Amino acid sequence: MKRTRIVATALGRRVGASTERGGYKFALTIVLLVATHGASAQTPMPLPSTSPTDPASEPVVLAVAKVMPAVVNINAERVVRRQVRDPFEDFAAEFFGTYRSQPREIRQRLQSLGSGFIVDPAGYIVTNEHVVQRAADLRIEVTTSDGKVYNARYITGDPKKDLAFIKIEGKGGFPFIDLNNISPNLLGETVVVVGNSVGYGSSISRGVLSGLKREISVGDIEYKDLVQTDAAINPGNSGGPVVDIAGRLVGISSAKMAFTPQGVPTQGLGFAIPADTVREAVKGFKVVAQKQPSAQASASANEPAAANADRLFGMQLQDLTMELTDAFGLVRGRGVMVSAVEPGSPAAEVGVERGLVIYRIGRHDVNSVRSIENLLARVEKGMTVDFTVGLARSDGGRQIQTVALTAR
Repeated sequence: MKRTRIVATALGRRVGASTERGGYKFALTIVLLVATHGASAQTPMPLPSTSPTDPASEPVVLAVAKVMPAVVNINAERVVRRQVRDPFEDFAAEFFGTYRSQPREIRQRLQSLGSGFIVDPAGYIVTNEHVVQRAADLRIEVTTSDGKVYNARYITGDPKKDLAFIKIEGKGGFPFIDLNNISPNLLGETVVVVGNSVGYGSSISRGVLSGLKREISVGDIEYKDLVQTDAAINPGNSGGPVVDIAGRLVGISSAKMAFTPQGVPTQGLGFAIPADTVREAVKGFKVVAQKQPSAQASASANEPAAANADRLFGMQLQDLTMELTDAFGLVRGRGVMVSAVEPGSPAAEVGVERGLVIYRIGRHDVNSVRSIENLLARVEKGMTVDFTVGLARSDGGRQIQTVALTAR
């Protein structure tokens, strides 16, 4: 340190002399360089830490971890029937006054994908009405964030509010989002959209709460008092939760505006049904659910069979109704449908897939979930059971084989 100061002084004197000859700028440069060199010879001082914050402690990450177990993907299927005539029949009827044949009935399976979230440990789920509308006529399946698939039934809904209430069959003890502790919905607060975006389950997007009490029209329905966000809301997000960074409900994803009524493209205009509206609607939905003892009793009656097939072999089963049989073009009055297969289960390992039909267990034909329950009641871990599965179609086509499953 002492030597450095001497050098700096000597140079300062020498340069000072040159300053009188107009070398001021040069003198200043030399002094600064020497001073910098002298400082570098000292013991280095520790710099402030610039390491990034641990991502696991980020508020958004914590909020997602809190609510994700309660978020479900919804797959709703229904059959639509319509009658069609040969256009030549219409032409002939104009001249002969009568049709020569009856119209043909066409059945179409329509599938909708959406999101929802559990609001009660008993398995009650709230979602958008347009996700599950008329799905009670066929089938509703929900997939939780851990990949488990459950059958669900439609309980009630409110088309004007675009809210619906469904329930997972025969289960309980689910994680849920508490509707008694909702977000204050402050303009500018960070919000997270969670759901089944374009079929990609457990997807999230992030933004801010952009507006309150918005009004939009979708078709002939006008929605009022919506909250607005710039977080991306895509097809499949409908019915999923929008939460704040504390994991409290902000609202339910409902719609986005891609174009103005004049056709001008827009960005960052998503809308959600506010949490307080959802909370009040769910109170009414639960009252309706309590008045459906017959449906609950039916679910309880089927629970042991579903539990046996699921517990032993990783399969969830469903009775083949007339609508399902006609929709899939199967032989009527035979078999039980596999509605879901757990990945890595004994059923999955031998190639049993969702949509196949179980026609026989061992030497016994099966035509209902209850009949399978009776046959599996005495099966224990390690026992091998022969299942005859496949598809027997009404047009005569058959793809049936017998597979041996070992109970887990």
